Amino acid sequence: MSSVAVLTQESFNEHRIGLLPEQGGAAGTGASAGEEEDALPTYKDAFPPLPEKAATSEGTQETASAWASKIRPLKSSVITQVFHVPLEERKYKDINQFGEGDQAKVCVDIMHKTGAHLELSLAKDQGLSIMVSGKLDAVMKARKEIVSRLQTQASATVGIPKEHHRFVIGKNGEKLQELELKTATKIQIPRPDDPSNQIKISGTKEGLEKAKHEILLISAEQDKRAVERVNIDKVYHPFITGAYNKIVGEMMQETGARINIPPPSVNKTEIVITGEKEQVALAMAMIKKVYEDKKKNATTIAVEVKKSQHKYVIGPKGNTLQEILDRTGVSVEIPPSDSSSETVILRGEPDRLGQALTEVYAKANSYTVSSVTAPSWLHRFIIGKKGQNLAKITQQMPKVHIEFTEGEDKIALEGPTKDVQMVHSQIEAIVTDLANRMDYTEISVDPKFHRHLIGKAGANINRIKELHKVTVRIPPDHEKSNLIRIEGDPQGVQEAKKELLELASRMENERTKDLIIEHRFHRAIIGQKGEKIKEVRDKFPEVIINFPDPAQKSDIVQLRGPRTEVEKCSKFMQKIVAEMVENSYSVSVPIFKQFHRNIIGKGGSNIKKIREETNTKIDLPAENSNSEMIIITGKKANCEAARVRILAIQKELANITELDVSIPSKLHNSLIGSKGRFVRSIMEECGGVHIHFPSEGSGIDKVTIRGPVEEVEKAKQQLLALAEEKQTKSHTAELRAKPEYHKFLIGKGGGNIRKVRDSTGARIIFPTAEDKDQELITVIGTEEAVRDAQKELEELIKSLDNVIEDTMSVDPKHHRHFVARRGQVLRDLADEYAGVMVSFPRTGTQSDKVTLKGAKECVEAAKKRMQEIVEDLDAQVTIECTIPQKFHRSIMGPKGSQIQQITRDHNVHIKFPEREDPQAAEVIQENGEANGEVKEAVDPNAPKKCDVIVISGRQERCEAAAEALKALVPVTIEVEVPFELHRYIIGQKGSGIRKMMDEFEVNIQVPAPEQQSDKIAITGLANHLERAREGLMERVKELQVEQEDRALRSFKLTITVDPKYHPKIIGRKGATITGIRTKHDVNIQFPEKNDENQDQITITGYEHKAIAARDAIKAFVDELEDMISEDITLNSRVHARIIGAKGKGIRKIMDEFKVDLRFPQTGAANPDLVTVTGRPELVDEAIDHLLNLEEEYMADIVENEAKAYMRSSGGSASSMDEQRGPSKGFVVREAPWATGNEKAPDMSSSEDFPSFGAPVAAKASPWGPKRF
Repeated sequence: MSSVAVLTQESFNEHRIGLLPEQGGAAGTGASAGEEEDALPTYKDAFPPLPEKAATSEGTQETASAWASKIRPLKSSVITQVFHVPLEERKYKDINQFGEGDQAKVCVDIMHKTGAHLELSLAKDQGLSIMVSGKLDAVMKARKEIVSRLQTQASATVGIPKEHHRFVIGKNGEKLQELELKTATKIQIPRPDDPSNQIKISGTKEGLEKAKHEILLISAEQDKRAVERVNIDKVYHPFITGAYNKIVGEMMQETGARINIPPPSVNKTEIVITGEKEQVALAMAMIKKVYEDKKKNATTIAVEVKKSQHKYVIGPKGNTLQEILDRTGVSVEIPPSDSSSETVILRGEPDRLGQALTEVYAKANSYTVSSVTAPSWLHRFIIGKKGQNLAKITQQMPKVHIEFTEGEDKIALEGPTKDVQMVHSQIEAIVTDLANRMDYTEISVDPKFHRHLIGKAGANINRIKELHKVTVRIPPDHEKSNLIRIEGDPQGVQEAKKELLELASRMENERTKDLIIEHRFHRAIIGQKGEKIKEVRDKFPEVIINFPDPAQKSDIVQLRGPRTEVEKCSKFMQKIVAEMVENSYSVSVPIFKQFHRNIIGKGGSNIKKIREETNTKIDLPAENSNSEMIIITGKKANCEAARVRILAIQKELANITELDVSIPSKLHNSLIGSKGRFVRSIMEECGGVHIHFPSEGSGIDKVTIRGPVEEVEKAKQQLLALAEEKQTKSHTAELRAKPEYHKFLIGKGGGNIRKVRDSTGARIIFPTAEDKDQELITVIGTEEAVRDAQKELEELIKSLDNVIEDTMSVDPKHHRHFVARRGQVLRDLADEYAGVMVSFPRTGTQSDKVTLKGAKECVEAAKKRMQEIVEDLDAQVTIECTIPQKFHRSIMGPKGSQIQQITRDHNVHIKFPEREDPQAAEVIQENGEANGEVKEAVDPNAPKKCDVIVISGRQERCEAAAEALKALVPVTIEVEVPFELHRYIIGQKGSGIRKMMDEFEVNIQVPAPEQQSDKIAITGLANHLERAREGLMERVKELQVEQEDRALRSFKLTITVDPKYHPKIIGRKGATITGIRTKHDVNIQFPEKNDENQDQITITGYEHKAIAARDAIKAFVDELEDMISEDITLNSRVHARIIGAKGKGIRKIMDEFKVDLRFPQTGAANPDLVTVTGRPELVDEAIDHLLNLEEEYMADIVENEAKAYMRSSGGSASSMDEQRGPSKGFVVREAPWATGNEKAPDMSSSEDFPSFGAPVAAKASPWGPKRF
């Protein structure tokens, strides 16, 4: 038999004595030895054997059964069910597609949805067998899905009484769900408001039958039940119910019926009995019997009991009434609590009424009400913190109710008489004690100071409470009381009173000051997360700073505190605001939109540079915005500097001029108009010039006009004319017109409005998109001019209101042009001609009749415009413009902007060819004749398809557009630049050449270095090339100057210096040599390790500077030559202490004595040798200092070694080992090796414990035969 030894923690703890050292040496009696041996565990106890497969002895069998008894069988949670679907009920009957198609998809879906596993098989009769495995819940859900999705569905109805429907549904629909799962059907029950009693069932035939059967069973069960209602006087209900519901409970248990008796609080006399008919009848008879008996034999007596004592008669939850009824059989009727009656009626057997009356009076008088006089301010001290004091009393006397009423100087007690008396005396003692120990006082403080006394989060008042051990009651704001009450220890109350009065007095002497600070600065003063205002508050801790609510938009910031501190804080904050005002000066610079990208620069380089150099904030309008204003914010001088630089960029890029016009400042506001309407109309009319008026109130007459030369002159004339009108006899009139009429009134290119202006001399201003009133038109000028212009405009508007309908003929072949692109042309016509509606005939009707509806003038103008469009379409030609494909991208411009501009300017359509694929061209060339096809000869002079741009439109417009396209073709010129300068022109990582390309809007191509060419190619538009060539040549001149300077700076000279001085010249971390290099602006190179001339130092730079650096080095070397080096012997054990942590010690010595110290390296021949270098007198001083340090440190080392030697004691450890003695190890009795002639295995034996892989001779073993 083989076994496994198992040593448990318990057996180890029991027998660990075998591992302890022997006590008292070898001496001991035989008895003690025997006892020790008996205490040892047996081998079987320590290592119980495992059961064998075939038990051979009784003991083994018992062991096996003991093990087996511990193993409990586990029940599988997975079940398997098989469902059959007959052929005639199969939903999917395609036999050829078994295992695929919709049926398989449905099965996979069911498995995913329910978590069950499905296996399908086909029977000989073509019926479907489905094996479902999984948990019970999953299998039932899968079954329902299988029936509904794989089996054809039938339906049936079953009618049961409407009142039985709720029993089919069950509580929360649980019964219905159970039925549907059990029968695998869908059951639909009519709604409560539906009069039908028919229940609809859908599912398989088998399921239908099961469901119908179950529903009818439920209904049949309910048919057996009955409901009876009986009216019995309320006064007799307690006799039917019985004490603690005993009688009614016994009735229900005996009859099996359910009896529902209304509770005493519900004023109903009806008793409801439900159950089976026989049960209900029996219960009814029993109830009537009790009723008749009591009605016949019971009498009543009425007694007066104080209203306050009624609750004691009732008892908690009516228990006392139940108790009296149980003991005496008498019902006690108490009047309702809202009744003023004190009459209590007792009803029952005459001989029992006396006993019941005694008990009623006993209960009524068992409780008493008392009160203790106690000032109301002491109440909370009596109660204690969280009711601790009161809890001690109520725990001892739980039946006593103690009630405190706010504002009353008494405490009400209620409960058993004896208990109330004890509580009364206890509370009186507490009140007397508190009155002797406690005091209170009231002080009057203006309510406006209350919150300041409390402090932030109660900081001030809490401090006073804790310091003086008092409570302070400050009335809430809504009470508007000025009395503050202080309660507690008499001394504490007086001290707290004194402190609070001092605080109040100080507040009365405080000053409150309102600072007017613009609301826009508040957030900046407060700072992110209040950081900046915290600094101010820390600086002035006694001043309270209150900012207004952001929603109020108020400018008032309130300061409160001591007068002097408030004044200091006020000046400090005004200084902060002044700095902010200075830094928040803002100026708007109008810059033409097309130049914004030049001001930004490549990657924002230009704008970033201006921002950094002028220390301003510059905001540009969004790319999709119509605004041209660039806003600069910062100090005034800085803003002006930034403005000048931005304007300079615009002036350099375009033909922009600036003109100053003198107009009296008093007229400026009238010229600008409401929200800038007048001046904006002049700017828009004159090609978008910018007109800048000086700030209001400055008194400056100068008005600046900026823009293209001719437009500036035009704006100047209009501005002066308008100023003259305003100065002489200006008149203004307003009229209204629908916004859609405005474009027609203005006319194409402003033609219509210009006629009115020229004929009348008045200025007409239309609203912009930003104006709120989009219908308002303003007319300004002389009175006569305004009257005439107003008359003409009113006639035009009136005619526009006259809506007519007209038709015209348009060839159907042109209809597509008008309705294409979602009717873009028609939308443009409607915008331009006051909303004229144009209707084209339906597609396919071949009608040429087009209907126009709108104002008469607008319809006429629209017709004329449509005729022009038709004429253009009839006269449309297509020409080809040949431009090499490589230039197409540059012609198009960024995002096609250039080609869009040409299309708009010339009213043509331009189509670019598809890009040629070079690889495809090669394939065609190689395989052109692979299929025996003969290709036509291609004219080498004919243009390639990929180079031909097609232009459609009128002949003259197409030709003009072709010329415009050709003008955009980039031209290449070559500029001769010395090859050695190319790398400087390119710049670091191409930055130099990129800057030039961005600046001149050209492409600059530098030849590859291996070509050694002097030619640089510049490609771009003809008008940009000359500027680019001049810019490049200017750069070449700069580089040549720099080249000459480099030649001068490359002067070299060498100086011979002994290598031993090189480290000294370099200095610590290169400090000395760096100083010489910086001072003389030269480069100094020391020889490399492998150089032949180790004493040569090379100096490079301007000649005079190189000579000066050489002289400086020579002077330094001369100083070094005056120095001496001496070797001294210092014990190597003190080196580390002299050097110090991270060399601090040695650096201190070197700095103090101006010498250099060199300690030996690890592994040196003489580890004690130290070299000291410096001036002779300093070297001697340093050596003396080092020797003193050595003597001091060596004394410490010797002392420490002696102490360490004295601490070590070698004998103690060995003596402890001798006392411990040899260990027995773990000992057991009756081991296999101890029986017979066997002996314990020898751990040193290779037979008993062989090595892995070594052959072992077989031998008999007490462990039983070996198994393999």
